[in-house]
Amino acid sequence: MRKNELPSAVMRIFRQLNQVPRPSHHEERVADFLCSYAEGLGLPWKRDGQNCVVISKPATPGYENAEPVVVLNHMDMVCVGMQDPLKDGVEAYEEDGWMKAKGTSLGADNGIGLSMALAVLADDSIVHGPLEVITTTNEEDGMTGAAALSPDFIKGRKVINLDSEDYDTITTGAAGATLQVHRLPAGWVKAPGGKRRWYRIRIDGGKGGHSGVDINKGRASAVVMAWAILAAIYNEYDLDLAYINIGEANASIASSAELVITVPSGEAAEFVWAQEEIFNEWVQDEYGQTDAGVRCHIEKAQPLERVMAQENFHQFMACMEQIPQGVIRMSEKMTDTVETSNNVGRVFFDGDDLVVTTHTRSFIDEDMKSVADEIAQVMREAGATSSVVMSAPAWQENPDSPFLRLTSDVFDEVLGWRPRQVAMHFVLEAGYFVEHYPGIQIASIGPRIVEPHSTSERVELSTISDIWRVFVRLLQRLAEAAPASLT
Repeated sequence: MRKNELPSAVMRIFRQLNQVPRPSHHEERVADFLCSYAEGLGLPWKRDGQNCVVISKPATPGYENAEPVVVLNHMDMVCVGMQDPLKDGVEAYEEDGWMKAKGTSLGADNGIGLSMALAVLADDSIVHGPLEVITTTNEEDGMTGAAALSPDFIKGRKVINLDSEDYDTITTGAAGATLQVHRLPAGWVKAPGGKRRWYRIRIDGGKGGHSGVDINKGRASAVVMAWAILAAIYNEYDLDLAYINIGEANASIASSAELVITVPSGEAAEFVWAQEEIFNEWVQDEYGQTDAGVRCHIEKAQPLERVMAQENFHQFMACMEQIPQGVIRMSEKMTDTVETSNNVGRVFFDGDDLVVTTHTRSFIDEDMKSVADEIAQVMREAGATSSVVMSAPAWQENPDSPFLRLTSDVFDEVLGWRPRQVAMHFVLEAGYFVEHYPGIQIASIGPRIVEPHSTSERVELSTISDIWRVFVRLLQRLAEAAPASLT
């Protein structure tokens, strides 16, 4: 293919994939799609109890003795902006050299990489050794698919992961992550009577973003902003909370919030009205450079029947003050790299509980565990229960491995430059693969994807073409290499 020419098969598959709803925890239909795709090509496939799928393709004739290669992607996406993620597809369009989506996240993470892998399966002109294309589930919200993989699900020990988002890098390491769900009893009581005023507070217009790679960009978190406006009112007047829904996904920086509160009539009510102007001025001073569109809206609301018990609300406010938000520590070894962070992704009522989700990341597993344990302790002291949904280990590849050198050589051969080798502050499934499959080696590459996990998610079209050419050439070089040379 010519330089900068988009791979038509990849783009066609991506459009098909984006019509298959695939939110985390609900990947049955996309797993069906993958199995049907394999059957249409006459290729064998396996599907496990978590709906992870591996499709095998024999080597190009003459390369049967080459070392098997595993191509890794995940099938779920973070569905931001969708009215019904279980039904809605993605409407993508191209603009100024980028692919974007209308009103929702795009699904380029990890749909573009998956589409590349599927395109190779269908193209017999591409030279490769024995291939195993594995697609995991729930990568974005717990990695339960990778965590539960059986030791015999794949055979290969050289893995090309197409789930990176920095086009000019080979990702050689990733932070570990602990995702926790904390449930604080709401202690519902009947809404107070008498002269009261009810208000709906909305915060919207934030950029949001990935709670790993974007955590050090100074983005406005709707969780922090909602707590700030609640605290301003709570510190001055009696306040009851009747409704709260903050954030879109556990792995995202929250971009929106909606709350319903009630306060006594009179001075308290006037104070609440004044907060809209005061808050918007503060937001512009604090986040004007990063989130110029963030706004707070306060309007009258209809009374609700019940509110959170005062003591429970007090405990919630105390917890949110103590739980760290954002960067906790920068790395001393890796320049300009976040070492440890925490993000509160969602806050919402669920039945009789107020649910808070926290996503703690670190390149040092012990530090990740320590911060996560401290957060859980804060919540326990408030009367909450905490459960660990995911605890993925950090991963660091040997930067001097022949496999990584070959990958870098291919970039130079195809694109004329060598990529950086970088450890990223996001979580990859690589840590689980290292645990499950001793001796495995992983190189993670991908096109340039900006603002993943948000409605601003976009992928640079020229980088899809470039990574496709690198990927295809890397498969050929791996097929041609003597196995011993890559050990």
